Amino acid sequence: MDFDYSPKTKELQARLLRFMDDYIYPAEGAYHAEIAANTAAGKRWTPLKTIEDLKPKAQASGLWNLFLPVDSAQASGYEGAGLTNQEYAPLAEIMGRVMWSSEVFNCSAPDTGNMETIARYGSEENKALWLKPLLEGKIRSAFAMTEPQVASSDATNIETRIERQGDDYVINGRKWWTSGAGDPRCAVFIVMGKTDPEAARHSQQSMVLVPAKTPGITIVRPLNVFGYDDAPHGHMEVLFENVRVPVSNILLGEGRGFEIAQGRLGPGRIHHCMRLIGLAERALELMCKRASLRVAFGKPIAAQTVTQERIAEARCKIDMARLLTLKAAWMMDMAGNKFAKNEIAMIKIVAPNMACEVIDWAMQVHGGAGMCDDFPLAYAYTNARTLRFADGPDEVHRNAVAKAELGKYNPKPKIA
Repeated sequence: MDFDYSPKTKELQARLLRFMDDYIYPAEGAYHAEIAANTAAGKRWTPLKTIEDLKPKAQASGLWNLFLPVDSAQASGYEGAGLTNQEYAPLAEIMGRVMWSSEVFNCSAPDTGNMETIARYGSEENKALWLKPLLEGKIRSAFAMTEPQVASSDATNIETRIERQGDDYVINGRKWWTSGAGDPRCAVFIVMGKTDPEAARHSQQSMVLVPAKTPGITIVRPLNVFGYDDAPHGHMEVLFENVRVPVSNILLGEGRGFEIAQGRLGPGRIHHCMRLIGLAERALELMCKRASLRVAFGKPIAAQTVTQERIAEARCKIDMARLLTLKAAWMMDMAGNKFAKNEIAMIKIVAPNMACEVIDWAMQVHGGAGMCDDFPLAYAYTNARTLRFADGPDEVHRNAVAKAELGKYNPKPKIA
C-alpha cells in the first residue's frame, strides 16, 4: 500500500481546503442564524439558502459529485470526479470538519449511497428518472430500512412487506430513522422489505424505489437526536400503507436486498468514518487553541499534564483511525467490498468511538462553553455518538471481527 495520496487527490485537496476557508467556515454563523430564523417563522423544514447559494460555487470550482467512484460513474453515464475509494477518502475528511458542508458538494448521505445504489442496480429507466436529477442536485432522497418494532441490527428481522400484485408491488410497513425524509426536496425512497418470507434467510428481502408522492406514505414525526432534529434534513418515522409502485421499480431483482445493502454500505462506511476523522481533527484543533488561551490554577490549561496526555492520545488515535480507514478503502479498490469486509467492520468500530472520545476531551477543555452551541462540539458529539448505531451498531461489527479472528485458530472441520 502506498501511503502517499495521488496527484489528483492532492490537487483536489488543495482546492477543497481553499473552498472551506473561503466559503464554508465564514458561512457557519449564517447557517445557524438561518435555522434559528426559520424556526421562529415556523419554517423549520425549509431548505437553507446558506447551503443553496454555495452549491453553484462548488460546481464552478469542479468540486461536485466528488464521491462518485469510477465504476458507479461508468454505470451512471454521468461523470463525477472519477476517484477511487482511497482517493476520495481524504476529501471526505476535509468535508467532515463542518458537518453540513458535504451537501454543498452533493456528497452527503443518504444521497451518495442512494445514487451509487441506483447507478449499480437500477434500470436505465430508473437512472434517467432518479439518478440524473440526484447527481445534478435538483432533488434529494431517503433510505428506509430500520424499523421500530424489531431489532434492526439484525436486518433479517425486518417486517415491512413488499408483495407482488400483478404488475405492481404493494408495500406495507413502518420505518424510522429514515434520513432525508424530512426534506421537502426528498423525491424518492429506497425501501427495504420482504418479498418472500418463506425464502432462505438472506434471500427474503428486496429493495424498491418508491416516489415520495406515492399515495399511502405518511411522515409520522421527526425524531430528535440528543435534542437536535437536524432540520431541514431530518430523521423521520414513516408509515407505508398499501403503497403501490410498478414492478419495474425493483432494484436488481427479488431477494437481492442483502446483496445491494453490502454494495451500498461499503463505500458509505468509508465516507462516514473519514468525515468523523475530519470532525475529530477539528475538535483537536479547537481543544489546543482553547487550552492555550485559558488559565486555571495559575497556569494555562495546556500546561496541565492531563490536558497534554489527552492531546497526545487524540493525535495518536486520530492517525490510527485514518490509517485503518485508508487501508480499508485501498483493499476495496484492489478486490472489492467482500475482500475488505473485516477492515470495513473494524473502521466502523474504531472511528466513531475515537471521535466520541476526542470530542469529549475537547468539550472538557472548553468547560461550560463546550456544552452549548457557541462552539460546534456539542452537536459534533451527537453526530459521532449516533454513528455508533448507523450502518450497524458496534456490537454487530465486533462480533463479525471476532468471528473472523477466531476462525484463524479454530477452522471449521472439513466435511468429507
